[in-house]
Amino acid sequence: MYLIHGFVLVVALSCTQEKKNENSEDSPESFRFSVENTLSLERSSEMVVISLEDLEEKFDSKQDMSFRVFLGEEEISSQLNKKGTDKGLVFVLPTIGANQKLDIEVQASPDLSAPNYPKLTQAELSHKFGGEFKDREYIGGHFENVDSLHVPAEHTDHSWFIRYEGPGWESDLVGYRFYLDWRNGIDVFGKKVKNPVLQDVGQDGFDSYHEPADWGMDVLKVGKTLGLGSIATWEDGKARRVDVTDSLYAEISTNGPVYSSVMTKYYGWDLPSGKTDILANISIHSGTSLSRMDLESTNTIENFATGLIKDPKGELLVSDTDLDYGYIATYGPQSLAGDNLGIAVIYPVGKLKEITEDELSHVLVFDSSDKKMSYYFLAAWEQEPGGITSQEDFKKYLDEEIVKLSNPLKILVK
Repeated sequence: MYLIHGFVLVVALSCTQEKKNENSEDSPESFRFSVENTLSLERSSEMVVISLEDLEEKFDSKQDMSFRVFLGEEEISSQLNKKGTDKGLVFVLPTIGANQKLDIEVQASPDLSAPNYPKLTQAELSHKFGGEFKDREYIGGHFENVDSLHVPAEHTDHSWFIRYEGPGWESDLVGYRFYLDWRNGIDVFGKKVKNPVLQDVGQDGFDSYHEPADWGMDVLKVGKTLGLGSIATWEDGKARRVDVTDSLYAEISTNGPVYSSVMTKYYGWDLPSGKTDILANISIHSGTSLSRMDLESTNTIENFATGLIKDPKGELLVSDTDLDYGYIATYGPQSLAGDNLGIAVIYPVGKLKEITEDELSHVLVFDSSDKKMSYYFLAAWEQEPGGITSQEDFKKYLDEEIVKLSNPLKILVK
């Protein structure tokens, strides 16, 4: 089973193992396959995942192994994910031309010394140690990164306990965070550089990231709105974020060079139909501004919703196609820097019930009767390196993205 940009394409894995050097017992085993772009459109930064089950089957081994991916003689950065939504060997194709086919080779070796690939994605969660809560505010202490956190009952908004108030994740193009408290809104860190920056954000214990810095800044005002792709329901003509819960748990499920993800468990979300638990996994890979949200609920959510902040400075854009994916977006001088920012949610058209709005947000309402939902969200700030600077270019970018998502790459097994 191969996954491409989050979509599963099932193929028969019948190719045989090969040796680079048949005379050397230490030479790596390998297998080959092709990736084909069926569109007359060049594609860049396309993610491919080879599942853990297929790796085990291909290399007929249950021992720990390291893997490397080659496009001809060029090695492509990769990583092995054992947790999160996309478990398996992950790599990102730099480019694939219009109607082009690329030959890929995967090598496996018991040598576990992984190559030192450039760090192009990051996910982190950091909270204070050494202080104490007083009246729901954390006094004293210092920040340390952690792999997971059961959110203390004392924690609320502006407790100064969690650095920049929740988990963060980024690619080389953009950063995101969400508030790990009753607000649960998704926010945007615009980046002026391509290197990882989150490790330095909010280290002063305050919200200085709202001011311009060399790395960039927080560019979206979320407030009580849906921000960018926040989890919600549509109730009585209003969008309601994940607010009243029994408890929250967050985990950095993956933090790698080309792919990173954050997993969150919302226990006992109190809905009109009764309580439900939500498992949310947010992921991002290198070379893209798109984050993918994968949701699973223990009970049916009648009117699952998400959407975008409604800003009078951002013009609403709605896709008009017969593709599998569509979008709602806004574009205009709506960033906190006062310049152009585009934000969008890309969604599966087959699950859409309606596009609507309330006083604060543009809202998408979905049929989630199968208790699962996946969608994408993205932000594009004009101060990014090579950033989009016009509504026309932003719409062109979105139109191309939904074409690519609706026409995943094809895998051809040799």
